[in-house]
Amino acid sequence: MKKLKNILPALALLLFAGALPSCSLDEENPGGFTLESLSTSVEGYETLLNQCYFGMQRFMYATDGWMELTDADSDLWTYRGNDDKSYTQYFWFFGGAAPNTTYINGLWNSIYDGIGSCNLAIATVKNPPFASEELRNQKEAVARFLRAVYYFNAVEQFGPVVMLTEPQMSANYSPVRTDVLTIYEEVILPDLEYAVQWLGKGDETALATPTKKAAMGFLAKACLQTSAYGTTTHVARALELAKELIADAEAGGGTYGAYMYPNPAEVFDETNNLHNKEALWKYNLFADAKNYGSSNGNWKLNRYHEKFLCCLSRFGAREDTQAARLTWEGSIEGLFMPTQHLLKLYVQEDGTLDPRFHAWFSTSWNANKAYTWTADAAENFSKDASVAGAEVAVGDLAVKFVMPQDADYAAEVAAKKSSPYLLVDYKDVYSDANRNVVQYKPGTEIENLLHYFYPSLNKHNSSHYYTANASKKRNGNLNATFIMRMAEVYLIAAEADILLGGSNAMGYINKVRQRAGAKPLTGTATIRTVLDERGRELCGEGMRFYDLKRTGMFKDATYLQEVHPDLARYFKPDFALRPISTTFTDGISNGSDPMWQNPGYR
Repeated sequence: MKKLKNILPALALLLFAGALPSCSLDEENPGGFTLESLSTSVEGYETLLNQCYFGMQRFMYATDGWMELTDADSDLWTYRGNDDKSYTQYFWFFGGAAPNTTYINGLWNSIYDGIGSCNLAIATVKNPPFASEELRNQKEAVARFLRAVYYFNAVEQFGPVVMLTEPQMSANYSPVRTDVLTIYEEVILPDLEYAVQWLGKGDETALATPTKKAAMGFLAKACLQTSAYGTTTHVARALELAKELIADAEAGGGTYGAYMYPNPAEVFDETNNLHNKEALWKYNLFADAKNYGSSNGNWKLNRYHEKFLCCLSRFGAREDTQAARLTWEGSIEGLFMPTQHLLKLYVQEDGTLDPRFHAWFSTSWNANKAYTWTADAAENFSKDASVAGAEVAVGDLAVKFVMPQDADYAAEVAAKKSSPYLLVDYKDVYSDANRNVVQYKPGTEIENLLHYFYPSLNKHNSSHYYTANASKKRNGNLNATFIMRMAEVYLIAAEADILLGGSNAMGYINKVRQRAGAKPLTGTATIRTVLDERGRELCGEGMRFYDLKRTGMFKDATYLQEVHPDLARYFKPDFALRPISTTFTDGISNGSDPMWQNPGYR
């Protein structure tokens, strides 16, 4: 993506609902130009095309709040300590209270900002004097790819939405919703097919700008997702595309640039982040407003790492400081705590841990503050009284979480009460009997302070994050977030194979496990087999909510009762969709029509 000069913030806001009046392509802009004239030059058109990314910068990939809409309210994550009094709309299906119908407003607006910009770019692509028709088609393919992504997220979050494929020439105060499958078949899939046809191969240096492998991967994903709507018509296409990408990756990536790192630790290694070879599409937000024109406040861009940190500052040898936050070693208290179900997914049939667990989860942290144990702290953390007076120096081991499957588990637990560092046993935090979190010391109403310390996902760890402290900033343009990567393609192939009655699904799954150094699975693969493997491989990558919808796990509470009973008590099938924002419905003339609110929110 070229440098985004956000000089036309209103240009893309061709709103269908009349919240703002829509513009004609020939309407005079106060800046002294028309939209039509802007698109007649190649440089002007690039401005229009770059504006298509604005909706994503505003509220989607890599921004604050997106992970809560795609990974929270799922089987893999809970809010720390299973505290259902906080973040209820994201983690607890509103916790039994009246649903919030405005918290989703930012996403709704951002999606339609993006769709409006894409429609404008598509409608005016005929105007600029591009060097060739092939180049013109490539530019249109970018806009169509992005429009498909906006609509994909729109229908998976909200269900039926308004389908717009052209710039709106006048305000429509009484819009209607189009069913999901129609939007897939008339917009999402055709747009992605066009992108597959015309986007170039590119390479790992592509940032945000989609390439052919991105289009192929996202088309496979979208085709598979249609299986949630009572049809397998498009599943064969998902399998076909997945096979092409897999064949390319296994042959060296010569055709599409498809690739899988040989070791799972390399996938999220910081040195591989910006130019990651495994990523089919990655999104890069810019923190340098002067040179890149970022328009969403330059605050907390791509700082997903903070979402998954445990509450390290609850122990005196760790403190949360502005300097510490410049890297993933910061001690800010995160939101996402692994459920017991997620941790158990990494326990293999022979009782050992899947290697991905220790590759992708941090379980030990060193001190960033000198600390001396007090008698009260020793008592509160169930240490021997003799620990009082023990010192922990900066750089020493401060906190360690151990799983029963760890080789040193027995020795660590035996020395737990006397070790100078805080040793946290899995059994101190998770209750096997109730499949939830131990918030109080057994048999008492005294808080179990150990439940603040848990394995923390480190996939997003980076020292290249932006901070508002300008004197110590890290540039966001040194960091990228992966929207889709090659390992997922193998699991798309496996799921599609099962839906089509094939017999190759386990082979695809085991290719992913083989790369991870995990034990191969045996037997016949089921949709649940794929779903579990997606949990191991893709947790924390912004797709679990969609996975549960597609695989039928949100049809009733049965699945959640098995894997996350604390969440199941609040579940209703209606909550597989988000509410339509009443901020929007209050601005249209037919907003009180029952069609304009999803079930469960009326």
